[in-house]
Amino acid sequence: MLEESLVTAEDLMVRNVVSVRPDTPIVKAVSLMAEHNISGVPVLDERGSPVGMITEGDLLRWHGDFTEKQTWWLDHLADGYDLAPNFMNVLRSEHRKVGAIMSHSVTSVAADMPARDIAKLFFENKIKRAPVMRDGKMIGLVSRSDLVKALATALAE
Repeated sequence: MLEESLVTAEDLMVRNVVSVRPDTPIVKAVSLMAEHNISGVPVLDERGSPVGMITEGDLLRWHGDFTEKQTWWLDHLADGYDLAPNFMNVLRSEHRKVGAIMSHSVTSVAADMPARDIAKLFFENKIKRAPVMRDGKMIGLVSRSDLVKALATALAE
């Protein structure tokens, strides 16, 4: 049905996008996702460009402490010495920021991309949402649920 549709990303997208920055505490991102009943948010740099995405999947994979590999490196860096408590506190606080667990690869779509191409892109890249871009700026976000709504509309006609 979406093959015949002339609907574009701009027609489907959410315009008032909830977003966070890499230095946002994870707890804040989780609160925003719960408050707005959304499963993921784009992570934007200081210019407002997407640099990552934080999703429910990222949160489920996050275990809140250092991985075995990170602990090994910290032990080897200390080389028999105790690491300064302030240093460890900074590491722990940075480890609890969005930038530490977000997905760094961001697949975006052009505002004029047809819905059928978005659906194919989502399927091929196993993604659920993408920033909608125009002239290098994010103007919205399109998700699988937006595609489902467009499909429902097409089927009802």
